[in-house]
Amino acid sequence: MHLRTRFGLIILFSFTLTATAAEPILIRFSHVVAEQTPKGSSANRFKQLVEEKMAGKVVVEVFPNAKLYDDDQVFTALLSNDVQIAAPSLSKFSTITKALQVYDLPFLFNDLSAVERFQSSETGKHLLDSLNGKGIKGLGYWPNGMRVISANRPLRTPTDLRELTLRIEPSKVIEEQYRQLGAIPIKLSFVHTRDALRRELIEGQENTWSNIYSQRFQASQTYITETYHSFQGYMLITSKDFWDGLPTDIRSGLEAILVQVTEEITARAAEENRRDQQAIINEGNIKIITLTDQERESWRQAMIPVWQSFANQIDPAVIATAQAANISRRNNLLSEGISRSRTGSSDMELTGP
Repeated sequence: MHLRTRFGLIILFSFTLTATAAEPILIRFSHVVAEQTPKGSSANRFKQLVEEKMAGKVVVEVFPNAKLYDDDQVFTALLSNDVQIAAPSLSKFSTITKALQVYDLPFLFNDLSAVERFQSSETGKHLLDSLNGKGIKGLGYWPNGMRVISANRPLRTPTDLRELTLRIEPSKVIEEQYRQLGAIPIKLSFVHTRDALRRELIEGQENTWSNIYSQRFQASQTYITETYHSFQGYMLITSKDFWDGLPTDIRSGLEAILVQVTEEITARAAEENRRDQQAIINEGNIKIITLTDQERESWRQAMIPVWQSFANQIDPAVIATAQAANISRRNNLLSEGISRSRTGSSDMELTGP
């Protein structure tokens, strides 16, 4: 081969390799909620910061409202590398690890601050890493808020839920919670809930204020009861193979951005829910039921059998750590009761969640 021709081919080959190496890494981020919710706005914020700080190196495409996958399908999509990041509801993880059911226990956490303390604990961090053996890496927790219940009838006492058809996430804890109250729980994906309410296929649902408002659930409901009975949050996840395969500098840059976005959503989530709560109230079409201390206690007491059913599945030590995050004597008493059951007591004496 002529020397000049050979030299030209070498230059062309080198240019091709350089161009290929310069191809930005594509990250598809799939989630199921609207863009104006805490999770939706945070996904967009992640995209924005990546574009600002890693331009030319990483490209993020965000797919809200289950445009690509719902929270059940996205696990397979991650492992197949069809998407690279997702943020499913914590209620979706029970088939992978039973310990994460702790987040669905009713009246476990007093508020978002307690949840944050638990997630920052060694136990909370351990749960974040509990999916590694399944090929999934937990990148962080994203909060939304505490759940309330909307319905087409007033719900002030636990007995008011009898025979109420109510949409739930596919969680055994949540299902048992409503069966215990005499309701009829219906497992239904988030994206189909609005239509089911509108067509009166279900009579109620549980969710945060921001999710209710963004999906206009209140348009088909008459009452919202401020139970604030459980935590609605998400785990930010990726494929372990994808994440470990990233160049070190890219992975470090993405981790730093995720830390920033997580800090921002943690600071903002409560305010966004208060804003959407007020927007619903201002519409004037929903009657808000605020429970008295006595009424709230009756709900707590009604949930004792649910705690008893799932304590050993979840691990009493995990529940005890979550309760300690409340910094409350009431929950410490229950923690002692669960601990006794772990050491062999046949009857778990609970004073209430």
